[in-house]
This record gives sequence, structure tokens and C-alpha cells, in this order.
Amino acid sequence: MRSKVATDLAREQAKRIAALSPAERVALAERLGEESIALYMAAQRVDRRTAIARLEASRRFGRRPSRSADR
Repeated sequence: MRSKVATDLAREQAKRIAALSPAERVALAERLGEESIALYMAAQRVDRRTAIARLEASRRFGRRPSRSADR
């Protein structure tokens, strides 16, 4: 069960994102990605290349390969 505050905040955020143009959404996604990499680099004390490699590896961890990839 979600709180009213959480529901209201999620609704407001959805409205703000919906109001963005496609180009603004892409720019936001790129900025958030760069911020995530920078935070990971600082927290783990690694360089950019290592941070990206680890983040990409963690995205693949535990995922099942697609059946179509076997064909």
C-alpha cells in the first residue's frame, strides 16, 4: 500500500515528464545516466571506463538469454 504523499509525488513527476518534448526527455535521460556514472565512480573510487564496465555487467547479471538469440 502506497502513501498518499508517494502517490501524489509520482503523479506530479509523471506530469512534469509528460510535459517535456522528446528531445528534452532524451537530454534528461542522458544527464541522469551521466550523474549515475559519476556517483558510482565516486562511491567505488574507480575510473570512468571501469564504472561503465561494472554497470553494464550488473545489468546483464541474472538475466535469462532471449530464445531468439539462440536461433
